[in-house]
Amino acid sequence: MEPTLSAVNLVRNFGTRHAVEGVSITLNRGEVLGLLGPNGAGKTTTMQMVTGNLAPTAGEIRICGLDLLEEPTRAKMRVGYLPETPPLYRDFSVDEYLELAARLHRLPRTRTAEAVARAKKRCGLADMGNRLIGTLSKGYQQRVGIAQAIVHDPDVVVLDEPTVGLDPNQIREIRTLIRELAAEHSVILSTHILPEVESVCDRVQILNAGRVVYTDTIAALKQHRGGHALTVAFRRPPEIGQLAALPGVKNVEHLGDRLFRIFHDLDSDPTDSLVRQSVEMNWGLRELTPVETSLEEVFVNLTQREDDVAAGADT
Repeated sequence: MEPTLSAVNLVRNFGTRHAVEGVSITLNRGEVLGLLGPNGAGKTTTMQMVTGNLAPTAGEIRICGLDLLEEPTRAKMRVGYLPETPPLYRDFSVDEYLELAARLHRLPRTRTAEAVARAKKRCGLADMGNRLIGTLSKGYQQRVGIAQAIVHDPDVVVLDEPTVGLDPNQIREIRTLIRELAAEHSVILSTHILPEVESVCDRVQILNAGRVVYTDTIAALKQHRGGHALTVAFRRPPEIGQLAALPGVKNVEHLGDRLFRIFHDLDSDPTDSLVRQSVEMNWGLRELTPVETSLEEVFVNLTQREDDVAAGADT
């Protein structure tokens, strides 16, 4: 099946500054891709390029097989975009604004009313059509912003920080809406809220300093630290060297109070050897718990490591 979005080796320079260098993205139908990165990583620039709002310095972008640079009008009709600051007209009613958005996306007048009604229903705005946008809460204004991004039923929906500034209840509602959108669309979600990525996204792509430093599934990301880990506790703890000598063990940390963390290779789990050795040596094993690396820890590890590499190259 052809990807709904294929961006290859995107480059964007602002004068002598390289904002994006060689970024590639592939997005399939029904998939939610989380685009992560620290401030200044190039996320917004990348999204502006794949939505046709900013021309790349180099690279190729295809939307459902259409070259965005050669056929911009046809390609943009397949894309919906919600910037971090929703482009709302506060003195318009919800219906007026969505009708305008539909016309800007070149929907025929005969389909506009139906499209607006459908977008309002999907975004929980069915009873808000006559309300002025300026009188709505932040959460409902965000819903209006998403509605304008999907009113023309695009194949690709790009959302830049869609839950920023919302309260916890509003955030949950928007997350549910994003998952529902994925049933019919492909979604790119940019966010700084890491739990949001875990709860909503299928894959994650991390940018740092304009480059892709990681791309894979959420499950694979949690294992990216370079190995798995076990938290173990003993009644009669051994020396660290005895634990480090177990097959597959890469490193051992003493956490205090007879508690240790054992790091091991991905393909070599020392659990069996640890249990057997504990029985033979009478260590009194009383706890053995697999450690799951947090997404935040992996994110910091990846971005800081790349910064350290770049700093080393500059010296």
